[in-house]
Amino acid sequence: MLRTHTCGELNISHLGQLVTLCGWVQKSRDLGGTTFIDVRDRYGLTQLIFNTDTDATLREKSRELGREFVIKVSGTVIERTNKNTKIPTGEIEIAVSELEVLNAAKIPPFLIEDETDGGEELRAKYRYLDLRRNPIRNNLVLRHKMAQEVRKYLDGLNFIEVETPVLIKSTPEGARDFVVPSRMNAGEFYALPQSPQTFKQLLMVSGFDRYFQIVKCFRDEDLRADRQPEFTQIDCEMAFITQEDILNIFEGLTRHLFKNIKGIEFDNFPRMQYADAMRLYGSDKPDTRFGMQFVELNDLVKGKGLGIFDNAELVVGINAKGCAEYTRKQIDELTEWLKRPQIGATGMIYCRYNTDGTLKSSVDKFYNEEELAKWAAAFGAEQGDLMLLLAGNADKVRKQLNELRLEMGNRLGLRDKNKFSPLWVVDFPLLEWDEETERYHAMHHPFTSPKPEDIALLDTAPGEVRANAYDLVINGTEIGGGSIRIHDRTLQALMFKHLGFSPEEAQKQFGFLMDAFEYGAPPHGGIAFGFDRLTSIFAGLDSIRDVIAFPKNNSGRDVMIDSPSTIADAQLNELKIKTAL
Repeated sequence: MLRTHTCGELNISHLGQLVTLCGWVQKSRDLGGTTFIDVRDRYGLTQLIFNTDTDATLREKSRELGREFVIKVSGTVIERTNKNTKIPTGEIEIAVSELEVLNAAKIPPFLIEDETDGGEELRAKYRYLDLRRNPIRNNLVLRHKMAQEVRKYLDGLNFIEVETPVLIKSTPEGARDFVVPSRMNAGEFYALPQSPQTFKQLLMVSGFDRYFQIVKCFRDEDLRADRQPEFTQIDCEMAFITQEDILNIFEGLTRHLFKNIKGIEFDNFPRMQYADAMRLYGSDKPDTRFGMQFVELNDLVKGKGLGIFDNAELVVGINAKGCAEYTRKQIDELTEWLKRPQIGATGMIYCRYNTDGTLKSSVDKFYNEEELAKWAAAFGAEQGDLMLLLAGNADKVRKQLNELRLEMGNRLGLRDKNKFSPLWVVDFPLLEWDEETERYHAMHHPFTSPKPEDIALLDTAPGEVRANAYDLVINGTEIGGGSIRIHDRTLQALMFKHLGFSPEEAQKQFGFLMDAFEYGAPPHGGIAFGFDRLTSIFAGLDSIRDVIAFPKNNSGRDVMIDSPSTIADAQLNELKIKTAL
């Protein structure tokens, strides 16, 4: 080894020892006869001292060092006169007797410090430099620790880690596939897996009754803060189980991670029906760190001559505690925020419950104070509260009010990143109607089992069929989802029929799975956690990019290596691909 110690481990117990350190120059301070240099590696930072009294030549050499030079130094551990209690090595420094420059460095394009001056695009272009910063490095250390704890927990329950193929078959359901042309099979393509779904089911048929994998998955879809073209799942499957078994085991995994990584212990996670989540929060992934549940007001507001209420399918609102003092300007700004195309609300009605006990609304022309008092009772409002109401199509208005609720949660400081509120959402619909294609699609995927008591509804009321499906939600983010699977060929064929597959199409796409079901498939089910999302929640981040070593930007590009990029005509010819130009 070039070094005897790292830059983060020396302390007062090492006084007098001759040591050798290697690392990067963090900063240099020239104080006349003495030069101080901070040297850094991934373990920490140590102060070096070069003094003209001991070696003038060595000190002159140290003054030539620039930021991010890679150096090797040897010297004696001595006690610092001006101690720094904020770092583990702050009581000592190294009186340097030897200095070797292992590699000089250009001036970096941004400061390699916790609070950097580099913008997001610049740091992405030089990601290898950004990874030297403590916050980013700490995120990857956190990710590593979480992966190790996942393996430890699942191994203790007899799960077997199995790798599944990366080059698979393209399927029409779900998000768009990334496709890979086959040189040896001209005109045919592999797809990169959106998940190992069918393979983990086949492992259950094979008798591997407890499987997991921390696996890369790929989806060619529009990006946002919590999505990347390639992402990582904790993918799990079990045989001979019920939904209750799945929920208990993977709630146990989540509690294990919170306890061992964050030092936080939880009681049993609450559970909520999908229908209740939509009714009370307008979302299948509600943020339950705060209240502000929806209150429906149709019975109280209709028939008073106000068209926006009388003509609405649903009038619904939330109670913003302590916000009655909002000015008209603040309320108008909030209304304009709701009218943005991303949300699409047409307007907002409000009612103040003033601290003097009076009630004042934006529709006083239609409602007297006695009627407004009934609103307040429905909301459980108190003096000082502000009631905010939306009206319109039920599905749309619930989504709009969900956005308003989250925005008010942000403005009121109710979405504390150091507070965690896990929740199981259960009993999802099996199918959802797509207006564009005018057919039903699987809400989760085509292999999700319907609840046995609802199977008869597939022919008469497919939209009312409930699935044996469940999502784990933490702080308003879907962390994981899964289901009990279909393990019977007849039922799987029926499911494909209701999804618009002809028997021939079903056989072509998924015949291998249905054939496997005829050779003794056990009842089975599973779950997949979004590992990037889970890590970002633990790190208190809004974006998953900073828990991924080399992420893509919002356009799906890696600006560091300039990918995706064109390829040579010779490669295209080998693949029998003609360019569109």
